[in-house]
Amino acid sequence: MPIEFSSLTALLNHGYDTVIDVRSPAEFAEDHVPGAINLPALSNEQRAEVGTIYKQVSPFDGRKVGAAMVARNVADHISGPLADKDGSWRPLVYCWRGGQRSGSVASILTQIGWRADTIQGGYQSFRRLVNQSVYDAKLPHRFILLDGNTGTAKTALLPRLAARGAQVLDLEGLAAHRGSLLGSMPGGQPAQKAFETALAMALHELDPTHPVVVEAESSKIGRLIVPPSLWAAMLKAPRIVIEAPLTARAEFLTRAYSDVADNPDDIETRLAHLRRVRGHAIVDNWVNLLRAGDLTAFAAALMVDHYDPAYTKSRRLDERKVLSVVTTGTLDEAGQDRSADAVWDQIKRF
Repeated sequence: MPIEFSSLTALLNHGYDTVIDVRSPAEFAEDHVPGAINLPALSNEQRAEVGTIYKQVSPFDGRKVGAAMVARNVADHISGPLADKDGSWRPLVYCWRGGQRSGSVASILTQIGWRADTIQGGYQSFRRLVNQSVYDAKLPHRFILLDGNTGTAKTALLPRLAARGAQVLDLEGLAAHRGSLLGSMPGGQPAQKAFETALAMALHELDPTHPVVVEAESSKIGRLIVPPSLWAAMLKAPRIVIEAPLTARAEFLTRAYSDVADNPDDIETRLAHLRRVRGHAIVDNWVNLLRAGDLTAFAAALMVDHYDPAYTKSRRLDERKVLSVVTTGTLDEAGQDRSADAVWDQIKRF
C-alpha cells in the first residue's frame, strides 16, 4: 500500500533509507523532495516519446513501449547506483502522482527482496504540503526585519548573527539572487517551486518560540515571488535599521559586487530600462563612471540617484515599528562585527 503523509513533518521524518524520485531529470531539476536521489524510470526524451505514442497511437501501445523502457532503465539502476545495497535497504519511491512509474519501479525492487514503498499521490502530495505551509497556513514564527539603505551589509550580517546564536532566514541565499538590479548570481535562480520547497524546509527548522531575523526585501527577489504567508508576516514585523555613511556603503558594494563589475556590458544592459525612470543624463553618468573603472563612484551614484530615493519612498508608506537604529561608521569586517553585536543585543530583548 502506498504511504500517505498528512503533514510536511511526517514526510520529512519518513524513516526510509533512501528516497528515490523516478521522474525524468527535467522534472527532478525543477523541484523534488529534499534529500531524494533521481533514478529516472524514463529519461526526458523517453517520457516525451511515450507521451506521443500514448496520445497519437493508443494508450496500450504507449504503456507497452514505456514498460520496456522502464525495465531497461531500472536494470541499469540496479547494476549501477543500487549495486551496493544489501537486503536490509528500505527505499521510498515516488513519481509525479504516485502512479505507474513509481509503482513499476517499486514492484521490481520488491521482487528482488527490498522493502520498497511508494508515496501516496507522489510528488503532487508533497507539493500540496509545501503549498499549505507557505501559501495557506499562517506562519507561527516571530520575525524581525533587518532593514536599511542599499549597501549597509544587511545580507553579510546574517551569518554573523547566526554565529552569535540568532535564528536567521536568508531569503537571498535561498533565491540565489542578491535582491537588486545587479543582483543576479552565477548559475541563475532556482525554479519557483524549488525556492518554495527550500523556504518551507528552512522555516520547518526554525523554532517559532524564538525570533527569526530576515532581511527586508520586496515581494520579489529577482524573478522569484516571496510566498504570501511569509510576505504577510514580513509586512507586520518590526525592524532593526542599519545606517552607514554613503562612502562606507559604496566601498562595501564595490567589494560585494566585484564579480559583476567584470562585465560592464552586462551592467549597462541592465541599467538601460532605468532611462525611462531616472532619465538619460543620470544613466549616462552611471555608465561613464562604470566605463572609467571608478566603481566606488559608480556605486555611490547608483545609490544616490536610484536606490536611496526608492527606499525613502517605500519608507514613507511603511509604518512598521522600528525596534532600534544601528549606526556604523565603517562596513569593513570590524564594522560588520560591531553592527552584528548591536543587532544581537536588540534581538535578545525582543
